[in-house]
Amino acid sequence: MFRNTLRQVARQTTGVAKRAYASEAASSDALKLSLALPHETLYSESEVQQVNLPSVNGDLGILANHIPIVEQLRPGLLEVISKGGETESYFVSGGIATVQPGNKLTISAIEAFKPEQFDAAAVKSSIADAQKRATSSDESVVAEANIELEVLEALQGFTK
Repeated sequence: MFRNTLRQVARQTTGVAKRAYASEAASSDALKLSLALPHETLYSESEVQQVNLPSVNGDLGILANHIPIVEQLRPGLLEVISKGGETESYFVSGGIATVQPGNKLTISAIEAFKPEQFDAAAVKSSIADAQKRATSSDESVVAEANIELEVLEALQGFTK
């Protein structure tokens, strides 16, 4: 029943974007990246060659002419490859990435840090502390510790 209603509405809607593969779309070699944090904008419509994202659906490489998508980011490594081939890496703890027509990639991240901003020993110590709290009898403490562990374990791989 719901599917029929959805199909009727879809037929009546005009201006629905058509999906196309990169080879079928208007060719352009630059991806326009906007990367924003709550307190700072790192990229604003900057032309880059590729962006590699840590998505909850797996790691993704986004190039120009990618089909439109919306992806939730998981804790992990976000790589920005410039048109000259230089790579800039950030650790993100989460966020949303949206690919829009016109080669626009917009990323709203909770936080993003460079590799040199982390101390591997401090990360290891924080993991041990969170693992202790994850065995608590208080459900809210356990939930917070598990979220912290997810981020810290992803970060541990980034700091090696």
